[in-house]
Amino acid sequence: MKKNIAIYPGTFDPITNGHVSIINRASKLFDKVIIAIAKNEKKVPLFSLQERINLINEIFAGRKEIEVKGFDTLLVHFTKATHANIILRGLRAVSDFDFEFQLAGMNRSLDSNIETLFLTPDNHYTYLSSSLIREIASLKGDVNELVPANVAQALHKKFNSQ
Repeated sequence: MKKNIAIYPGTFDPITNGHVSIINRASKLFDKVIIAIAKNEKKVPLFSLQERINLINEIFAGRKEIEVKGFDTLLVHFTKATHANIILRGLRAVSDFDFEFQLAGMNRSLDSNIETLFLTPDNHYTYLSSSLIREIASLKGDVNELVPANVAQALHKKFNSQ
């Protein structure tokens, strides 16, 4: 029997409750969900790749169907290397669709054996983005309801040590 392994890629800088919502729902649909954290130095992340891996591992500790890995290669190469056959992408609003549609088409042209599926977060998280979370936290705003507790603590520590 073929295992359905899904990759959920992103920079997750930081992971939000919207991301967590999608991961939890995906874990009910697939045998395994690999949270693929892009190194992506072009974006100049607030948290290092290892910090992001550690934070997300804390959130999903004990969940055998969820695995966390960093990567710095082409997504289709990483997907193949992990024996996954599905790339999951989150859609918050119609504005996300154009970009995600282009990515899905490009990934399909690079490897036609990999499918892209779109999931939406719970309605009350559709406005969340990592960049908004970083901005709110940098200005000493309360992000406790928007991110997991360990992420809120890490953001507080990051911005209060600057």
